[in-house]
Formats: sequence, structure tokens, C-alpha cells
Amino acid sequence: MTKSMTAFARAEQQWDWGILSWEVKTVNHRYLEISPRIPEELRILEPQVRELIGQRLKRGKVECTCRLKLAAEQQQLALNETFTKNLINTIKHLDNLIPNPGRLNPLELMKWPGVLQVAETDWEAVRAAALAMLHQVLDEVQAARRREGEKLKEFIKMRTEEIAAIVTTVRTQVPQISQRQREKLAARLSELQVSVDKERLEQEIALVLQKIDVAEELDRLQLHTREVNSMLDSDQPVGRRLDFQMQELNREANTLGSKSVDMDSTRASVDLKVLIEQIREQVQNIE
Repeated sequence: MTKSMTAFARAEQQWDWGILSWEVKTVNHRYLEISPRIPEELRILEPQVRELIGQRLKRGKVECTCRLKLAAEQQQLALNETFTKNLINTIKHLDNLIPNPGRLNPLELMKWPGVLQVAETDWEAVRAAALAMLHQVLDEVQAARRREGEKLKEFIKMRTEEIAAIVTTVRTQVPQISQRQREKLAARLSELQVSVDKERLEQEIALVLQKIDVAEELDRLQLHTREVNSMLDSDQPVGRRLDFQMQELNREANTLGSKSVDMDSTRASVDLKVLIEQIREQVQNIE
């Protein structure tokens, strides 16, 4: 199934310990580039986050942002009164031993380990919830990429049908173009009023017609468009392979134009290049 590299998904959920949210945005990129932004409390999950995204997405620039807001009770400070009283009594005893003791500073006292206590957070539960939510968001991202990919597939197949129609039209015009070229050469010789050996003339005409023969280019254009359609139906990432096919199609269209001796085939070459460029622009968004 054709997948786009462009998608966005977001999820947010509230627990007793706080609110957790994930945002994942993906855009086109030559390779897979992952840029996670994770709160310091969950920084330990970064390797797992990268691995999980790498398992689900193969190409694209991925920006994933996790936000954590702990509940108020998880951030409240409690005073350990028993410990603090013992600490103050110890400090007062030290004051009696010091000739000029300093004044006891409450702010400095608060910095002492054990004076203040913070509500205990079950970080294992928070981390498990974060990974589960990321799975959910990536499911939505993949679904969005598939939907967009189907639109791109439809767009490209419409253009390949137009390319095939142009190839068919040019193929039917080739005998007429060759005949007109033969008549043009004969008329030119008649104007020059020179005597030419008929066998030699046929040889020269055959050489000219061989130089403008585009049968091979038309065959390759047809082959490449079939290959593009086949790739679009594949379950594997095909963006890079499609990009290569665009180069091949463009090369054949250019050769067709360089061999053109007729206005219709020249116009066909231009139309082909326009269609190929339209496809190429969309292929840049395919995984």
C-alpha cells in the first residue's frame, strides 16, 4: 500500500498522577530522521521511543513531542517536622560551641536533605503509559499516511494513464512521420535537380529514418509506466524506487524530443515532460 510521508496525530490523557500527551508530526525526507522532545523525567525512554518509531516508519522527518504535567498533589512539598526539629536542636547545640554563631536561615534549612518531602510518583506507571500512548499515536500517524498515500496513488495513476495514451498516439503517428520525412527528402532532391542513384538514395533515406526512429523510446516509456503502477500496488516502501523511475521516464521523454522532426511528436515530448514532472513532485512525498 502506498504511504505518504506527511501526517500529524495527537493524543492526551489524564491519570491520577497527572496529564500526559504526545504529538507526532511527519514530513517528507530522504531518510528516516527522528527528533524526539521528551520531559527530563521520561528521558530514559528516548532509546525505546526511537526504536518504536523506527519499527513503524521507514522514511520521513519525524518530530515527536511528549508533554507531562504532574497533578498538584504530586508537586506539593511536605515538611518532615520530626527530622527538622532534631536538625534545629543540633544546630543550636553547635551555636553554643561557636563564639559568634550566625543567624539560622530558614531557606538554607529547606535545602537540607530530608527537611522537605515530595509526594512519591509511580514512575514505572508513567513510563508504561507514555509508551502505550505513543503506540496509539503512531497507529493514527500510519493511518493518516495510508489515506494520503491512496490519494497520491490515484493522482499518479491518472498521470501514467495520460502518459500511456500519449505513447499510443505517437506510435500510431510514426509511419506517417516517416512517410512525410521521405517525401520531404525527395522534394528537396527534386528542387536541386540532381541525378541520384536510386539504391544509394534508399540507403540514405533509411539512415535518416533510423536516426529519427523512436520505437525503442516508446517501448521504454511504456515499460517504465507499467513499472510505476506495479510499485504503487506494493506493500513495501517504494518512494526511492519511484524517484529513480521518474529519472528514467524523463530521459526517454528528452530523447523523444531530441529525435523529433515533427510538430506533433515535439508537442508530445513536452506534454510527457510536464506529466512526469507532476508525478515527480508527488513522488517526493511517498515513503
